[in-house]
Amino acid sequence: MEVPLKPINIERRKEKFSSQPARVIAKFYLPGGENRTRHIIDRVIALSEDEVHIAIEEVIASFSMRHKNVWQIFRRNFDEVERYIPVGIKISDDRRALIGAYFTHEYSIQAAAFFNPSIVDHPNQHGVSEDERRVILSFRSTGEGHISSIEFRGGVLDKNNELRFDEVSRYVETPEVVKNPTYDNNTFRLKLEDMEALNEASGHILDSLPDHFDFHDLNRSIQSELDRHPEPYPMLRETIDKILWLARSNYELKFRKDKRISEKVIFPVSENESRGIEDARFVRFVYKDGEVKYYATYTAYNGFNILPMMLETNDFVSFRIRTLNGRAVQNKGMALFPRKINGKYMMISRQDGENMFIMSSDNIHFWHEATLLSEPTYPWEFVQIGNCGSPLETEEGWVLLTHGVGAMRKYCIGACLLDLDDPSKVIGHLPEPLLRPTEDEREGYVPNVLYTCGAMIHNDELVIPYSMSDTASGIAVIPVKDLLSRLRI
Repeated sequence: MEVPLKPINIERRKEKFSSQPARVIAKFYLPGGENRTRHIIDRVIALSEDEVHIAIEEVIASFSMRHKNVWQIFRRNFDEVERYIPVGIKISDDRRALIGAYFTHEYSIQAAAFFNPSIVDHPNQHGVSEDERRVILSFRSTGEGHISSIEFRGGVLDKNNELRFDEVSRYVETPEVVKNPTYDNNTFRLKLEDMEALNEASGHILDSLPDHFDFHDLNRSIQSELDRHPEPYPMLRETIDKILWLARSNYELKFRKDKRISEKVIFPVSENESRGIEDARFVRFVYKDGEVKYYATYTAYNGFNILPMMLETNDFVSFRIRTLNGRAVQNKGMALFPRKINGKYMMISRQDGENMFIMSSDNIHFWHEATLLSEPTYPWEFVQIGNCGSPLETEEGWVLLTHGVGAMRKYCIGACLLDLDDPSKVIGHLPEPLLRPTEDEREGYVPNVLYTCGAMIHNDELVIPYSMSDTASGIAVIPVKDLLSRLRI
């Protein structure tokens, strides 16, 4: 008689991360076209200085407790419309701020959902004991219009994997967008080639630029090429459009160093992600020489198309946003391994929306080859399978959390084990879900969905932050020994 297997010991923590509609950012707001913009500005200009002072004082009093630097926000948004100010008109500081306020609005970043978390070690472990880890969690926040952004939370995992949360700030702000980012000429050239836009015109534009150039340099080189062709031919115009599209899709962000981690939100910047930054999978990547860098793959969505992207940072203060390229860069849900394997970067992907693939590359920004790793095998994953974050290294192999979609579009979290030296080999697979929605986790923005974008191992336990029906998130803790013993069967 076959002895039934002992269930894996899974402990769901009581703490929950829930949506907080009061967390708002102040965004630039353009209520109409050029004529309407001019009309608004003309109305403010027509006010007396006393009326302006009273009006801006009222706005500041109403919103200064909701935003740390509301005056600076108004001045920044004034800069966006300053070109519409009539020539010769002198504008006082109060009037500048008031005009800026008319072109500002609040956006509740969590109004609809707060979900799909990942967890990584904090870059600064100072002040914690050896059996504790300071961590950063990332979340997908979704507000009005289903626009998604990335939010963060901080805390410390103690020796029992209880998470002590840092105090969550009332304030939340977007970073400064670096106006003049730098580009690597060779990488830029390779990306244009990948876009089938490397031709005589683009080659000439790049040839006149140094190995590393900025956006101003690029614009000057483009203008020089246009000067050579007073009547640009169609291919030149098309090429320039692609060059500028690529440049604007690769940008840099910078938060002030005094910002707490919970005050930071990465909101869509480029037109490619205008409808959302989706499902960032963060990983702490360690190079052979000991250098540590944090990467996150995510999906940019503009309302019509998706574009796989990569974010990189050393300190969670400055971020570089880069496009992912190559014929193997398709679909959603890519997850990078936390180190090179046999001298190559490796990534789990989903090429077709149904199966799971594995990719390798010499260049982290270019992926050309993909190999089938796993197909839907069990009833709970018959619709599709994919990863649930970066693989986790153990002595037995790489633990890869997966998601499976079954009947009634029910999402569950599973796990498989990949060979340590050759991760294209699956050496173990749970036939049943590791985590499935409980009755009190089924209701929400998207019912019956359990999902994570990345876990970690701490004190021999697997710590999984997971979302429940795209509404709230919690944490599950599982002994690694229990999981590996089941994966080896």
